[in-house]
Amino acid sequence: MDLELSEEQEALRQTVEDFAHKEVAPVIGGFYEREEFPYDLVATMGRMGLFGLPVDEDHGGMGGDYTALCIALEELGRVDSSVAITLEAGVSLGLMPIYRFGTDEQKARWLPSLVTGEHLGAFGLTEPGGGSDAGATRTTARLDGGEWVINGSKSFITNSGTDVTSLVTVTAITGERGGGKKEISAIVVPSGTPGFSVAPKYSKVGWNASDTHELSFDDCRVPAENLLGERGRGYAQFLSILDEGRIAIAALGTGLAQGCVDESVRYAHEREAFGQPIGSYQAIQFKIAEMETRAHTSRLAWYAAAAKMQAGKPFKKEAAIAKLVSSNAAMDNARDATQIFGGYGFMNEFPVGRFYRDAKILEIGEGTSEVQKMLIARQLGL
Repeated sequence: MDLELSEEQEALRQTVEDFAHKEVAPVIGGFYEREEFPYDLVATMGRMGLFGLPVDEDHGGMGGDYTALCIALEELGRVDSSVAITLEAGVSLGLMPIYRFGTDEQKARWLPSLVTGEHLGAFGLTEPGGGSDAGATRTTARLDGGEWVINGSKSFITNSGTDVTSLVTVTAITGERGGGKKEISAIVVPSGTPGFSVAPKYSKVGWNASDTHELSFDDCRVPAENLLGERGRGYAQFLSILDEGRIAIAALGTGLAQGCVDESVRYAHEREAFGQPIGSYQAIQFKIAEMETRAHTSRLAWYAAAAKMQAGKPFKKEAAIAKLVSSNAAMDNARDATQIFGGYGFMNEFPVGRFYRDAKILEIGEGTSEVQKMLIARQLGL
């Protein structure tokens, strides 16, 4: 496996790095404190083609691959996680279900505005009483004539309530299989559909400039042709989407871990204590060395998972490992960076303060660390 980026990949990385440092970094602190969605930054990412990175040109995308998306996410994550998760969720959870499983008509209807970032899509799997037990779906959908009638709720849904959100794809029980097992299908619900309501945004610990809501469906009616993929395969489809998404989240987590190193190295040169820069003290040097080791290892893990995915080989175990390693690295590095900054690390005006608040959700979202360990063990035959 070649661990060096190609010329095209390096050009993409530098482009996103430049955008992150010149356009995101100067303003994101204000958005974060105001808990405000950064529409202008999202629109710029759309114009840059970032939402269309893994989509072929026939569907309006950039003709790249999932690795390209992950490279962009790592660079964004080095500066801010709210912007990074908006891109990650918009692509891997918003448009990818339609790109992977949609009919030609569905793709023609919804993909053009999603790949340009003009609109955002959301992914409605988690429910208030479900959490990690995604199979405990209670939302229902029954056919009435030529329409699905949906009832239920979804929680913690990213990009679900912005002014540019155009749809949410939800899982719902559409019947029963033999043995009383649930038949779970995926259905696309356009924003503004009667009976579909979006609750006020959550007050969150981190990711404060990203959009997250609870969703409710009360006799919400959508056309029967909004069924996404094969009836009864919705749960399996979403699990495959989550496998891909875990690589993307691993890249984002790697970016946060590396961002902690970047900030700590800079501060270690600037901050003086007892007459010399704190970076001259071995205690600080060793701490930053450990942080760099975690970020490097995390990057290797998502590279390996992405390489298997791109080669068309099974990658479930590698994706789970990458997600577990990167979330641990992000959390550990955020804690250490905050310690290096001392009192300033506790101030929201410094990036490491945001990093510390943002890191924890990486051990929870898109499968908790415990779920990743369970998946790894299963792949080992345990």
